[in-house]
Amino acid sequence: MEVSDKWAQAEAMCPHRLVLEHVTSRWGVLALDALLDSSYRFSELRREVGKVANVSEKMLAQTLQTLERDGFVHRDAKPVIPPRVDYSLTPLGREAAEQVRALARWTGLRMEAVQQARAAYDRAKQGEAAQRRAG
Repeated sequence: MEVSDKWAQAEAMCPHRLVLEHVTSRWGVLALDALLDSSYRFSELRREVGKVANVSEKMLAQTLQTLERDGFVHRDAKPVIPPRVDYSLTPLGREAAEQVRALARWTGLRMEAVQQARAAYDRAKQGEAAQRRAG
């Protein structure tokens, strides 16, 4: 089975899950968040995303193409020399980006609680392991 066949089958079975994966992917989150503030040329967007994480041209291009296909990003290629391509959010993309940004903010606000939960979990697991070794 070819990759495109697998993609089509997965999309037909659970299309909303694939869209959620696109929006919440590492580069999807960063691109949507950046584009919420401004439209960018490709190199400008790469620099903006690069302030948070180093992204390759290939990964950013693939992410933008996927978000464009899903209707979140508008790609405006101007017929000039050198070529100029601007990326911006569609109304649907703006809606998604606002949700992603809200989740990112919430995560930042609740990180202390997450760290406390992790520490409690790790202590409990260490205690269980010590009991098994002693028992």
